Amino acid sequence: MNARAHIDLADPDSFLHGVPHAWFRELRREDPVYWHAQADAPGFWCITRHDDLRFVSRHPELFSSELAGTALRDPEDAQALLRTRAIMLNMDPPKHVKYRRIVQRGFTPNMIAAQRPYLEDLARRIVDPVAAKGECEFVQGLACELPLQVICEMMGVPQAERHRIFDLTNTMIGADDPDFASSRDDGQRAAEEIFGYAHQLAQRYKARPADNLTSRLLQASVEGEALSDLDYCSFFLLLLIAGNETTRTVTVNGFRTLIEHPEQLRQLVDDPSRIPGAVEEILRFEPAVIHFRRTATQDVELRGRRIRRGDRVLVWYPSANRDEEVFAEPDRFDIARRDNPHLAFGIGEHYCLGANLARLELQVIFREITRRLREPRLLAEPRRLRSNFINGVKEMRIAFAPEV
Repeated sequence: MNARAHIDLADPDSFLHGVPHAWFRELRREDPVYWHAQADAPGFWCITRHDDLRFVSRHPELFSSELAGTALRDPEDAQALLRTRAIMLNMDPPKHVKYRRIVQRGFTPNMIAAQRPYLEDLARRIVDPVAAKGECEFVQGLACELPLQVICEMMGVPQAERHRIFDLTNTMIGADDPDFASSRDDGQRAAEEIFGYAHQLAQRYKARPADNLTSRLLQASVEGEALSDLDYCSFFLLLLIAGNETTRTVTVNGFRTLIEHPEQLRQLVDDPSRIPGAVEEILRFEPAVIHFRRTATQDVELRGRRIRRGDRVLVWYPSANRDEEVFAEPDRFDIARRDNPHLAFGIGEHYCLGANLARLELQVIFREITRRLREPRLLAEPRRLRSNFINGVKEMRIAFAPEV
């Protein structure tokens, strides 16, 4: 009998009330490289400790993103596998490096730092219509706007078309949630719509190139060849989702956590210089991405467990970020935490391309909302996304002292 049959990390319902940290504590303590059986699939390994997640992420020659992609489910057929492998997230070196280089220049520390005045002005304009009301739905009313506007601006998406992109990416990421999709086919249809939109935008910027990431993709080449249609659309899709969903998720999770820890929120109000450290602790405590999948390329032993070639291997970021061997009092939220080597942005070849941008966006928006949304409180329990992939919230109604 399986002593841990009560643990079901494959079911999105297990995450409806938050990340099941008790299960992850149990696995880290008793079986950190755990074989998770599934009734309707071959099963998968769970990597729950910080050092092991680092090892798997730093050895793509042993644990591949490309063989079958980074989602728990296998691609349905050869055509789906081809589409999966066209996305940079699902590439291995050396191919991954060549594709990442195409857009890397747009995300350097200097390029991102130059955006601070624009981001600060945008954050003010986002909070302005909300602050006087005294209450709002925080997800769509505030948190989504900054990352959505910034990545769409970088991609050259016109203002009038940006909220359509928001709706489509919600459907893709929320394919397991009935509020966003009636079936996984809805997620696929949303991806196809984004591909269609990418084609329309390509025609616009082929005729009149501009200084944006879409024009850069259209002008790019890998080993002397222009990006294929599939490569271009896949790149476009990845940048929009990665630049939109994850920062919004951390903004929501972070403000909820601060509301639940009013003494620490007060410290940020009194001393905004603490905000960068608070952002790092929010990223550790409630990361946006819950897991990614790798596929073993050969038999390999990890902590005495024999992982077989072809096995699915899932790395669990919320668990690694609360590893007792790395973090003192890992379940305590502490914006003054000094030693904080969290893995919310991953590590290795797939370290988040937009980490510098995400950090700046989070610092700017938290500076603005902690300054202006005073004495915040939850009006209802936030409604979580039904997902074991994104640690997301669909709706969070809050009240606060109206700005006068």
